[in-house]
Amino acid sequence: MLGLDGWRPPGTKPGRPDGAAVQTLYLAPLRVRVKVSLSNRYIPSASQVANPPVTSGGLAGGFRSTFSALRHRNFRLFYVGHLLSLGGTWLQITALGWLVLELTDSTFWLGVVNAGTSLPILLFSLYAGTIADRLDKRTILIVAQSVAFLQALGLAVLTHLDVIGIGWIIVLVLTLGTANAFEIPTRQSFFIELVGERDLTSAIALNSSAFNGTRMIGPAIAGALIAAVGVAACFYGNAISYLAVLGGLLAIRRPRPERIPQTVSTWANIREGFSWIWHHRVARSIVLFVAAASVLVFPYTMLLPVFARDILVVGPEGMGWLYSATGAGALLGGLTLASITERVPRGRLLVLSATAFTTLVTGFALSLSFPVSLALLAAAGFAMILSTATANSLLQTLVPNGLRGRVMAVYVVMFLGMTPVGYLQAGAIARLFGARAALAAGSSLLLLLLLGTNWKAAFREVS
Repeated sequence: MLGLDGWRPPGTKPGRPDGAAVQTLYLAPLRVRVKVSLSNRYIPSASQVANPPVTSGGLAGGFRSTFSALRHRNFRLFYVGHLLSLGGTWLQITALGWLVLELTDSTFWLGVVNAGTSLPILLFSLYAGTIADRLDKRTILIVAQSVAFLQALGLAVLTHLDVIGIGWIIVLVLTLGTANAFEIPTRQSFFIELVGERDLTSAIALNSSAFNGTRMIGPAIAGALIAAVGVAACFYGNAISYLAVLGGLLAIRRPRPERIPQTVSTWANIREGFSWIWHHRVARSIVLFVAAASVLVFPYTMLLPVFARDILVVGPEGMGWLYSATGAGALLGGLTLASITERVPRGRLLVLSATAFTTLVTGFALSLSFPVSLALLAAAGFAMILSTATANSLLQTLVPNGLRGRVMAVYVVMFLGMTPVGYLQAGAIARLFGARAALAAGSSLLLLLLLGTNWKAAFREVS
């Protein structure tokens, strides 16, 4: 592994503070002396070197950079299927929150169910990262998506037959969480194989835009379906949507990747990913920020049914609009990030967007007006996607290729695996002091951490 444990390839020399090695190559036909970094970078293929992409400035250039990942056939196949599947995912997320609240009338059980979806991510994602670094990523994704499809179909049938209970729900969300534990880190590390490093930020931003664009539409449709025909229809819709992403994955054509043999234990592989993060100041700050946000602020989505029913008193249709407002802002944020990625320092962007996100969520927690709440959620969604997608793409730019699956698994654990802690603390505090107090306290604490730690200085180093 390049730049790890003090080892460096023959003919290299240290010369960079991050431990990167620098190789001097002589290109005989051109008589050019080139210094090539062998550090934490994606190495382009010969065709990419011979045919570099043409860039242009201005609005047209920004528009092209926004959608540049879509010029890759395999990414288009995956993206279209994933986009349709995400629409079904938001149908299920919205309907499941309402179903749990109707069955139990308890914010505590709402927190338990949401924690059940994320707990397997905390337990299994690190192991999944080692698998993603060794096996064919497409095969892992097909298996994980198939398990998620069966989970959605089971939830739909049990609800339709009116035999669903909180026990069945917990079993099914644990099943979904286990599939996600393998799917998410594998998908995150799969993007660079589909588009290369140059279009990686575009791919990540488009993925985030898909997630949040469907959040804008899916919950509104779910709210209308719940009011008209019940929650089972939402679960059936989610099950059908998985067929789209499975079709896209099966249609991808690429050379079969070489299988990397495991030369050390699984725990040693996991420890290697942690070690790289811990000794890289910017990566460490990104991971700690994401973990804190997952525990303190991201549970706001779990509490939206409570705000809709008990605080703003707008019913299931209003709940759908609350989710949709967040999605609308996040969609715009993702498209904005993809268009400005080459013109704005990402470290400074991460600091500003993270600060804005925590401030806006605090404002939403204190709002008693439905229109004001919608506006604040839309703005919070915009800032949220700028901060999280920037953190994701920045980390992937820094990480060595051979550690990508393991490092992204750590990121996923902090981003999603820590949310059970967040859901449980938010549910418990909401039960004692109310949902508004729970959300305001968490977002205010994260703002204090942003302003009072060295995370801000570390992020600005990248600028």
